[in-house]
Amino acid sequence: MPDEPDVNISGGPGGGGRELDIAGGDDDESTHAAKVIDALGDRYWRKAYGGQAGFECLVRTILSQNPSDVASQPAHDALMARYGPAKGLAERLAKADRESLAEVISSAGLYNQKSRVIIEAAEWACGEFGSTTAFDDYVADGDPSEVRETLLSISGVGPKTADCVLLFAGGRDGVFPVDTHVHRIARRMGLAPPEADHEDVRVAIEAAVPPAACGFGHTAMIQFGREYCTARKPACLDGPEACPLYTLCDRVGVDPEVGTVVDPADAVGPTDAADG
Repeated sequence: MPDEPDVNISGGPGGGGRELDIAGGDDDESTHAAKVIDALGDRYWRKAYGGQAGFECLVRTILSQNPSDVASQPAHDALMARYGPAKGLAERLAKADRESLAEVISSAGLYNQKSRVIIEAAEWACGEFGSTTAFDDYVADGDPSEVRETLLSISGVGPKTADCVLLFAGGRDGVFPVDTHVHRIARRMGLAPPEADHEDVRVAIEAAVPPAACGFGHTAMIQFGREYCTARKPACLDGPEACPLYTLCDRVGVDPEVGTVVDPADAVGPTDAADG
């Protein structure tokens, strides 16, 4: 079983995850989504997450917005080299010069916007909680629903960012962050309706997958999207043997016979969407 890449938003082997030993979801009574996640766990990893410093995790996830994890990793490393360590990070970033921070994180893309969001988040955390440590403790120990709503109140923080902080810093079971890979694959495989938005996908998967499997389901699905189920040329176009999850996939929007790929929402007409 391969190690999780350290460029993942989880931090990979050094990101606080641990191997997880749970029963699979491949019995006849398991949901479609549970069977998919179980197959991904067999191919990649079964891990429980948690233990990252809350504010550093928030910053890391903000940096990952829009570019790939590979592109944002150098920006995270450079930021921590300049403003770290994790303890006291919010205090230092709250006082940072925005242009200097933008230069440090330039490899992440949208660096002017992200430097503003990070500094404003740091100012907010210091004002609301008094210190990085108090914010980190709140993320780790607070009621998950309340923590999520609090994180969503931060300008520039959306559901995926909030859920990543809950998962990788808070170690919460039952949290399945939805990025572009998850959004595409879940609808393509039939785990959520073709027209589902990111939040619809999250709700559908969290309701259908064992809570302890949501964390590794998220990271393993991202890896599967990088290796097999890409946006423009999924492996199934090369035949059933090219994709290890072929028999579990509805291939919504993908026609291997003619080699066409469209967004799942474009693969159904208005009537089909309403009926489904």
